[in-house]
Amino acid sequence: MMTTISDFLTDIRTDWGFEIVASVAIVIAAIVGLWVFRRLLRRWSRRVEDRYATSDDHEIREQAQRLNTITGVLRILVALTVWVVVILTVMAIWGIPMAPLVTVGATLGVAVGFGAQDFVKDVIGGFFVLVEDQYSVGDVVTIGGVSGAVEAITLRTTVLRDLDGNRHHVPNGHVTVASNMTSGFSRVVVDVPVSYDTDLDHAMAVILEEAQQMAGAEEWSDRFLEDPAMLGVDKLDGSSVNIRVLLTTISDERWNVKRGYLRLVKQRLDREGIEIPYQYVNVVNVDRGDG
Repeated sequence: MMTTISDFLTDIRTDWGFEIVASVAIVIAAIVGLWVFRRLLRRWSRRVEDRYATSDDHEIREQAQRLNTITGVLRILVALTVWVVVILTVMAIWGIPMAPLVTVGATLGVAVGFGAQDFVKDVIGGFFVLVEDQYSVGDVVTIGGVSGAVEAITLRTTVLRDLDGNRHHVPNGHVTVASNMTSGFSRVVVDVPVSYDTDLDHAMAVILEEAQQMAGAEEWSDRFLEDPAMLGVDKLDGSSVNIRVLLTTISDERWNVKRGYLRLVKQRLDREGIEIPYQYVNVVNVDRGDG
């Protein structure tokens, strides 16, 4: 029995020794190469994170987001490419004919293509999202009718996390309009309602002055990119006159700035005695007598 197994192994080594050794060597080389590539990529990503992602410059942080996004997709593409090359090379070593496989693959490709049109559309859409830098990981966007922070971008889907914590997977092929709310800079449009008997010139001066003081304060100054602008009376509502002011901020601070300004301007209007109209109901009791 042992002699038979030994003879069998000897025949295999004699007949296919080169093919086996070459195939194993190629697979091991691919595994080692991918391990080294991923290790270098992780080291480079950490360097980018340490140098750029924690920078005080918003543009530099956005550049770090783009680099991290491209890094994640590059890792997947390189792995797919390497394993396809490995499979084709091993087939060539063993002398497996390519022509029949190419023919079968082409036939299957056509058949699958009709059923995988959405997949191809998603991949092409993801490619253009990355090439055109429509948005990056960390941006707050609205795509496919869903809003949230971008957690991940692949060639097929974009993963969003909304304010409620829900995680949305949006196929890139379904993204017809992408609204990036944190690209470059943001504008905060604030409408402050005042009553009709208010001195509008005084009210506009107070509202603008409060915005300017906020932009100059140490706590807020690094979040503003431009001086606040008074746009004036924007609307005559049923019970109020709306005064509009414009604040230009770094992209990821627009919501914090808006909340902070609304608090400050409310306190300032109270001190100035400027009324902010609100709805109320008068209840009238009518005494109809004993009858």
